[in-house]
Amino acid sequence: MDKLKAMANFVRIVDNGSLSSAADATGQSVASVVRSLAALERHLGVRLLNRSTRRMALTDEGAEYLAWSRRMLADFADMEQRLEASDGAVRGLLRITAPMEFGQRYVAPLVNEFLKEHAEIRVELNLSDQIVPLLDERLDLALRIGHLPVSAMVARQIGSTRLVTCASPNYLSTAPAIDTPAALKDHASIAFAAQGRHWYYRHGEKEQAEEITPRLTCNQIRAASLACVQGLGITRLMHYQVADELADGRLVRVLRDYEPKDLPIQLVYPHALQLSPRVRAFVEWVCPRLERGMPGLDEV
Repeated sequence: MDKLKAMANFVRIVDNGSLSSAADATGQSVASVVRSLAALERHLGVRLLNRSTRRMALTDEGAEYLAWSRRMLADFADMEQRLEASDGAVRGLLRITAPMEFGQRYVAPLVNEFLKEHAEIRVELNLSDQIVPLLDERLDLALRIGHLPVSAMVARQIGSTRLVTCASPNYLSTAPAIDTPAALKDHASIAFAAQGRHWYYRHGEKEQAEEITPRLTCNQIRAASLACVQGLGITRLMHYQVADELADGRLVRVLRDYEPKDLPIQLVYPHALQLSPRVRAFVEWVCPRLERGMPGLDEV
C-alpha cells in the first residue's frame, strides 16, 4: 500500500464529501478510492469513516487522523517545494486567509500585485470571517484582527484598528445631540449582525455596554455603511471598514472620547525556521506594503 497516496485519498474523500466526488477530483475510479480507504483502515486497525448509502461521518479516530494527515501532507508539500527552490527561485502554491472585508480592501490587491511580479507563484486566497486553524487547513498565512492566544506561530503586527461610531452629516444635522453613549437610545441605529445588540464603550479604564434597538440590521459591512451614508442612522464598524467614507466626509465620527482600545492587525505564520522560500518571500514583500496602506486611526 502506498501510505502517502492512501492518506491523501482519505483527506480528499472528507473534503469532497463522498467517494465518487473524491474519485472525480483525483481522476481515479470509485473502486480504486474504496480499496485505498479500506486498505488504510486495515493498516491502522481502526475505522476512519462511518459510511451508509446516504452519508459519511468521521469517527473520533478519523477526525484525529484527518488533522494529523493534513499536517503531514502540508509538511511533505513544503519540503518538496523547499528542495525545488534550492536554486533560489520563488515558486509554488501559497494558501492565504483573511477576513472578508479587510481581504477585499487590502489583501487581494496586494496578492494580485505579488502574482504579477512572481510568475511561478500560485495563490489560494480564502476570504472568510470564520477563523480556521492554519495547520489543520494547510494554510501558509492568515491575517487576524484582534488579540490572539499564545501559540507557536509568529504574529507580526502590521497595523491597528478600532471600533468607531459614525453617522452622516445630514443625519447629525437634524438628530438630537450625541455627547455620551447613553444618548444612543434617542437615535436610530444600524447594526452589523455579528456584533449583536450591545455596543461597548470605554468609560475611563472600564468598558460599558449600551443596548441598542436597531432600525436596520445587516449581515454585510458594506450594506451597513451605505445605510449610514444615506442617513438612516448611526452605525458602529471597524475604522478600516469606513476609512474612505470618513476621509471624504460622507461620514463623521462621534463618541470619539469613548472609543474602545485599539485592536492589533497581525499577519500570522509559522516560525521563521519553518518557512518555505515562497512564504518568506511573500511575508517580506507584503508586510511593509500593508503597514503603509493602513489608514491612520486619528486622522479622521
